[in-house]
Amino acid sequence: MHLSRLAVVLSLVGSINVMAQDTTAWKGGHFAIDTARLVSRSDIVLGRPNDAPAEAMPMGNGRLGIAVWSAEGFTAQLNRADTLPHRDSPGQVIIPGLSALTSAKDFTGRLDLYNGTLIEHGGGMTLTAYVQVLTDTFVVDVTGADPNSTQTAELKLWPPRMPDATASGKTGMLAQTWVDHYGPGASGDTFGALAAITATGREVSAAVTNSRTVTISFKAAPDGHFRVIIACPHYNRAASKDAAIGDALSHSNPAEHAAWWHAFWQRAGLIKLTSADGSAEYIENLRNLYLYTAAAESGGLFPGSQAGIADLFSAVQDVHHWDPAAFWHWNLRMQVAANLDAGVPELNAPYFRLYRENLANIKDWTAKHMAGRPGICVPETMRFNGPGIEYEPDWNPSKAPVIGLNCDAGFHPYYNARTLSTGAEVSLWIWRQYQATGDRQFLAANYPVMAASAQFLLAYETRGADGKMHTHPSNAHEQQWDVTDPTTDLSARSTLFPAVIEAAGLLHIDPRLVQQLKTELTRIAPLPQGEKATATGTKNPVIAESYDPGAAEHNEENIGLEPVWPYNLIGDDSPMLALATQTYVTRPYPVHQDWSFDPVQAARLGLSEEVRSTLIALTERYQRFLNGFANWGGPAGEFYVEQEGVVALALAEALVQDYDGLIRIAPAVPPEWNFEGRVWVRNRTRVDVQVRAGVPTTVAIEAGGTETLRIRNPWPGQRVEAINAQGKIVLSSGDDALGLSVVKGESYLLRRSGTATQTFAAITGTPAQEYKRLGAVQIGK
Repeated sequence: MHLSRLAVVLSLVGSINVMAQDTTAWKGGHFAIDTARLVSRSDIVLGRPNDAPAEAMPMGNGRLGIAVWSAEGFTAQLNRADTLPHRDSPGQVIIPGLSALTSAKDFTGRLDLYNGTLIEHGGGMTLTAYVQVLTDTFVVDVTGADPNSTQTAELKLWPPRMPDATASGKTGMLAQTWVDHYGPGASGDTFGALAAITATGREVSAAVTNSRTVTISFKAAPDGHFRVIIACPHYNRAASKDAAIGDALSHSNPAEHAAWWHAFWQRAGLIKLTSADGSAEYIENLRNLYLYTAAAESGGLFPGSQAGIADLFSAVQDVHHWDPAAFWHWNLRMQVAANLDAGVPELNAPYFRLYRENLANIKDWTAKHMAGRPGICVPETMRFNGPGIEYEPDWNPSKAPVIGLNCDAGFHPYYNARTLSTGAEVSLWIWRQYQATGDRQFLAANYPVMAASAQFLLAYETRGADGKMHTHPSNAHEQQWDVTDPTTDLSARSTLFPAVIEAAGLLHIDPRLVQQLKTELTRIAPLPQGEKATATGTKNPVIAESYDPGAAEHNEENIGLEPVWPYNLIGDDSPMLALATQTYVTRPYPVHQDWSFDPVQAARLGLSEEVRSTLIALTERYQRFLNGFANWGGPAGEFYVEQEGVVALALAEALVQDYDGLIRIAPAVPPEWNFEGRVWVRNRTRVDVQVRAGVPTTVAIEAGGTETLRIRNPWPGQRVEAINAQGKIVLSSGDDALGLSVVKGESYLLRRSGTATQTFAAITGTPAQEYKRLGAVQIGK
């Protein structure tokens, strides 16, 4: 870990003060967080211009995403998730006159997460950029410009794009539509991209520069102020250009935009980390960058990320390493889970819409490609319109395109040709979203996906001589192909069937399916086991990938740990804990891939030191961009968000867990890191915790419903009191598992009996002042 001496000293002082004062943020039934200042700890600070596309800053409003860097003065790429099938960019904006700011010796910049703005200063000028909330409009507001100089702002595309370039009065526009005839499984739907640019100031005029470029010319107002406004709405018909732009170009309300971000951060479960070496603060920064990114990419028709890539913040024109029309479920799972733990389940809406609205298409695909079986085999890699097709024509232009079929009984053995567990996992996230929110309407709307996934698995399994029901041929995700009873299948059926039974009961439907599932639950084979040698050479039992342990391996996945997470079959009090821990210790691919779930699974097993070490190792290995994104193949400037998602999820799971109805407090907090924050559990209940040197010092419950909560004693072997907001003791117990009756909207403090009253101090922070470093990687510049 390499930090500036000042940063190290500040970190040490902060940690010492926290330990010495032993303060609490709980007062009067409220957990006090200075949200603005806490989030500001994670701002990205630029001490030098971010000149390269690989250094772009991400911005967005959930539908429109922007990548901003300092090339040619100021460059911004516009991105949307609905410009399918290629996710073509609506264009790039260049403002050359801003080189006076970005090349100034006193240049400074800050990506302000709490306000969702980019602020730059230099040469007497100030730039403030943001994305409007209600209109998909990017605003670049500048003060201090020379009022006598003519400025230009260019909106451009590149070959082979063929837009309709027009200019009228003060507005220039690029528009293009196309029909999805791209590769197998094409939808035949019409898509498009539209961007319009104008400016405020004096002598504003627009002109068509060439067939792919429009330019705005203008002068700043006498006081040196000007504003460049770029509207980029959803668009798919040439006749709708003017209607699509509407009043977007004239709508600029920074207060509205800032209020949207403030409300988001107030909802989100924030976690503050401190440590003597500064590593905890760095990891906290990555989690907050994930939450910022998730909010900025998750408001459209489709998920903003597909193959683990932060597509809405691309800075490399129309280049995509993976098929941009296809969604990879494995690379979305950590994001869905992190959003639930952070209390922002609304960010998962595009994910659920992807599968719910394609239900008929997936059924049709399954019937045609899985031997007429009923229900749905959800393709692990699925085109946006439902087919299980991954089409990669650009990997090696000198060869034929790579085509991968998913959920296809007749396709040759391949990565996800017969991955059968994806539908079950999608269904389980539906169930967990319902558990988190209590939204019965959501459950009813998405239950058909759950039922259809269960129906397919029932239809696919066959009875063996042992009386058990087996799946073959089936993939252990991408790791083993066409084996018998992959651990993923066994885990999926063991968790999906009970979830469907309970959901159907709540909705009062499907009694025949429920009875069949209850019967089949008794016929699922046990998890396969094998042996792995430890560092000392001793061989111990582990969970195997499948019942074909000798099958070839094709990826770097630790399939034996899938029962731990995401399937929640083994936790830190499970009879299989020792087996799962040994599986973890001898896992074949430690800290491999930027999507590695090592820290999440370590948290579930109570391995606190592994949580810390794997988070640091993954970050140092994969977080290669100064905006916090990771690098996994592809060009510099195509950013991966999945590693941030793993960080966000792992920190929440280390602090609070509630996957089986028992709330665990600080189950895997590394003692070297102090945690202070909030995690959301089922039924919209919030758990507020402060942990110092591995020991909880504040534990509070803010009830989302009226019920009895099961809470593992945060101080094993000690007597615990629960006190309501009025100061009344409502529980006193020394049991290992506490039963706390709570009332919706009320709050409760848990404390060790006889504990002295702590001094109150809100959780707060100091705005970041410089870039951060962790080993060879950094955030900011």
